[in-house]
Amino acid sequence: MIKIKSTREIEAMRRASRIVAEVLRQLEQMIRPGVTTAALDKKAEQIIRKAGAEPAFLGYHNYPASICTSINEEVVHGIPGLRRLKEGDIISIDVGVRLKGYYGDAAATFAVGGISPAAARLIDVTRRSLEEAIKAMQVGSRLSDLSHAVQSYVEANKFSVVRNFVGHGIGAEMHEDPQLPNFGDPGRGPVLQQGIVLAIEPMVNAGGWEVEVLTDRWTVITKDRGLSAHFEHTVALGAAGPEILTLL
Repeated sequence: MIKIKSTREIEAMRRASRIVAEVLRQLEQMIRPGVTTAALDKKAEQIIRKAGAEPAFLGYHNYPASICTSINEEVVHGIPGLRRLKEGDIISIDVGVRLKGYYGDAAATFAVGGISPAAARLIDVTRRSLEEAIKAMQVGSRLSDLSHAVQSYVEANKFSVVRNFVGHGIGAEMHEDPQLPNFGDPGRGPVLQQGIVLAIEPMVNAGGWEVEVLTDRWTVITKDRGLSAHFEHTVALGAAGPEILTLL
């Protein structure tokens, strides 16, 4: 069942989401060759706890870290550790925060030093596909209009959309109904109402859309080992249209 959020609940989510945005802002400043993903994770947890919040991912289904750090062919759920970033890498960082019972969730993909034109284009298309989905999020739209907006933009740019993982509703739980695929025909699914809040998160591959999970049972990689990018915002639907909560 889709939970429609009150003004009070959206304000609570806005506060949690701004912490998420601050984490991503500060981690972006740290990203350079030689930095370990564990260092990024440590900094994220410090920021979150200093703000009086909790890392939403830490301990979630026994996940062992506060953020997800997915490098190059890693799509999502990469576990931070001793791996050092290298010049030319791309890294997707996913952050979730719980504050006073409500969640915020966002992700972004960053360049490590100078990257190839192909990698830069993948990042740009993925970011823009998220923007297209947000524009499609209007009162009276159908849920699949957002899915179609992502898929049509991505495929027009000769990339592919991951189909095994989806966006989701968010609120007093990190994952709520509805599930939001990043592909599909328009005009299907629930009619969007004022007060719905979604975590919209395109995951886009340079090659094929197929993925597999590594033996750590978390890290998802592209089956063809091509690059992957990931962007996500927590977005509330108001009378005037969508509001991105995970912005400073």
